[in-house]
Amino acid sequence: MPHPVSRPRTRALAVGLTLAVSALVPSLPAGAADQYEWAALGDSYTAGGFVGDPQPALGDTSRDGCDRTSDAYPGVVQRELEDFPPGKYVQLTNVSCGNATIADIADTKQTPISPVQPPAGGWTAVDPQIRRAGLNDETDVVTIGVGGNSLPFGGTLLKCLELGATPGKSCREYYTSPPEGEESIQDKLARVQDEYIQMLANVHEAAPNAKVITVGYPAVLPEDASDCNRLALTELGSIKHADIDWLRDDVLKQLNNTIQRVTSFFGDRYVDVYSSSVGHDACQPADTKWVEGICGDAADYWPAKLPGTLLNCGPIGKRATLVHPNAAGHENTAARVERAIRIALLN
Repeated sequence: MPHPVSRPRTRALAVGLTLAVSALVPSLPAGAADQYEWAALGDSYTAGGFVGDPQPALGDTSRDGCDRTSDAYPGVVQRELEDFPPGKYVQLTNVSCGNATIADIADTKQTPISPVQPPAGGWTAVDPQIRRAGLNDETDVVTIGVGGNSLPFGGTLLKCLELGATPGKSCREYYTSPPEGEESIQDKLARVQDEYIQMLANVHEAAPNAKVITVGYPAVLPEDASDCNRLALTELGSIKHADIDWLRDDVLKQLNNTIQRVTSFFGDRYVDVYSSSVGHDACQPADTKWVEGICGDAADYWPAKLPGTLLNCGPIGKRATLVHPNAAGHENTAARVERAIRIALLN
């Protein structure tokens, strides 16, 4: 699969920024910290899930059910920063966790739901990520990729799958004029904005000297819904084309706009992953897509069937990827996050 970003180009950028740091930043006094501290917070789009090797490794007693992997973008960025350090070594503390919500970053304990070798009785709840990462006044950079599970985007997608298989039904109508007990999409986005504001305030309080970088979501849906082969589980299954357009414009793009707007309010840096990933969505050919479909290619340890669901990708030789980035998608995100981190450490 082709790399989404030219490695020579990325390395040239890395070297250029490193030289800039060396030239512009004064020498550190004796006894100063000899490394930068970077904390990576987020959900499965940060953790990786099925991309690369599990971290911690399978069988390790410290596994927590969060499904962090070696080739998710924090690991890719860390390796690039090791090859070309920005003046000092960058120590990564990655506490991202699959299925994390905005509240799980700063306020609530999360019970992981990893389908990979869960212990008897299920996973133990983990502390909020800012506590797990040990954020303090010595933290230099915090990256955050979260928000989708708070809508929840995955739940909305599943509802669109369900309604797409029912003649005359539309998930756009369902969420625009919802039944009693269901939030409208407008109310969901307003709630997410309020939660994101509170979360960023808590992150800044915990790490008052850190540069905070938020990471948006990629283009998981095509710009033209007709690119999707309806009923193909390697794409978006039964979701109607009109609902794909609605999910793209009124849900995913608006979620990214919300994250960017709140980030700007705090004076933090937002990493736009969407623009660079257009044309690499879940409905593109296998050698072009940076996001796997409902069923897709994944490492061998990842299941084809998810417990508690009817979804089984085994008969078509795929695994239950549920519209998540593949290795190429994480490399694309990594190139942009790496640049943002180097700029943050330069300033």
